[in-house]
Amino acid sequence: MITAVSRVISVGPMPPEKLAYALARYSRSPDSIRESVEWVRSHDSSKFLESFYFQYGHASIADLGHLALCFEGTSEVAAIEIEDEQLWDGQARSSRYQDFSKSGFVTPPELDAAQAAAYQEAGKKLLAGYREIHGRAYEHLCAQLPKPEGMKADAYQRNLTARAFDVARYLLFLGIPTGVGQVTSIRTLEKQIRRLKASSYAEVRDLGAEAAAACAAQPHCVWGSEAQEPVAPTLAKYVEPDGYPGRAVGELAAWAAQNLPASGGRAAAPVELTKCVEPLAQIAATLLYAATDWPFQDLHELTAGWSRARQVEILDVALQSRSRRDDLLREFRGGPYAYDMLIDIGAYRDMHRHRRCHQTRQAYTWKHGFSTPAVIGEAGLTEMYESALASARASAAELPELAGHYLLPFAMKGRFLFQMDFAEAEYISKLRSGVKGHFSYRDVAWRMKTEMDRVEPELGRLIDATPPWVEDPLVR
Repeated sequence: MITAVSRVISVGPMPPEKLAYALARYSRSPDSIRESVEWVRSHDSSKFLESFYFQYGHASIADLGHLALCFEGTSEVAAIEIEDEQLWDGQARSSRYQDFSKSGFVTPPELDAAQAAAYQEAGKKLLAGYREIHGRAYEHLCAQLPKPEGMKADAYQRNLTARAFDVARYLLFLGIPTGVGQVTSIRTLEKQIRRLKASSYAEVRDLGAEAAAACAAQPHCVWGSEAQEPVAPTLAKYVEPDGYPGRAVGELAAWAAQNLPASGGRAAAPVELTKCVEPLAQIAATLLYAATDWPFQDLHELTAGWSRARQVEILDVALQSRSRRDDLLREFRGGPYAYDMLIDIGAYRDMHRHRRCHQTRQAYTWKHGFSTPAVIGEAGLTEMYESALASARASAAELPELAGHYLLPFAMKGRFLFQMDFAEAEYISKLRSGVKGHFSYRDVAWRMKTEMDRVEPELGRLIDATPPWVEDPLVR
């Protein structure tokens, strides 16, 4: 009797670099994976990676080893930077399931003692307002939405508590603490750490250094009782800061200040869709979008009317400080449908998790105003709400600009560009418009659908999105 041998062989947990070595060797030899794993037991994976990955540039090898890192007690400022990777798998804590009234917040490390005290006082005021608005919003929702017969009391309370947090979160701010768990390849992690270490924010630079140190050490959490090897010690040697993107944005901003007219201050819609058909104009507009405060539609119309030489000039500015090792800026990537979103930071945090598109963010600012949930007015909380936002803005104005970003409430609006194909536009519009979602991103998703109706009616009719006026507030 012949025993069947499985053609599918599972490989047990291994340190990421050794797994990458085993799979790389497997792809380059006739041996079974069993033999490749045994080979790795007696050979130094670091020498292999240093030769083939870092020296010879066989970058795909680093895609074969994956590892999990968790960033705990970071600010939302840092969490956004951590998650800002397209080839990234992970999740951050949701504001819908957290009560931040007693959580405290992260103080920017670059502040001196007096500045830190002023910042902390402003943060405490925001959290006090958050706590008050949550309680008042919950009372209002209870009065407006009596418990249906047959619904369990705990389910009713849980649902309305979450809905009240949906309202109160507008006074949460970018300095509140969160946690991010991720699983990435060695290659993605290397790029992430290099990017973090070049950040303008001291907290983010520190996290980049801590992530590299964690790769060189034994894991903090182990499965079982056996001691384990460092997770990615070779990676930790080659993660110098990646300064190119920051330099490029600065050079583009300088070019724009000298060559672009002042932005017309057009009252852009919350979501505007531009169909891009000419690659040079699209790339030039996207590069300038990252370095200015212009709406994308205005930039695209401007660059589309330029000569080819003028369009190429923008590309040359963006590339002038690029070295051979530097990847092209993300602004060189795109999709035919560019959604420019002037939305609150809370909605952006929800939209930011979509990876199958190309995202560009303008600098944080206070000048675009803020969003106000309908419940704020209905519950008579407008004066309290607006006073809390005005106080936070005044406090931030007394701090260094980057540290002031930590006081930006989720209510404040920013400009964010999402470029994608139709399949992703259909997916986001359908998924995010559902009745279980937060009302801010439901509105964004519905506007994406109506913009597609306007620009591509034959495609827009295929999007089965739920209008925001269709509600079921007792469903989650």
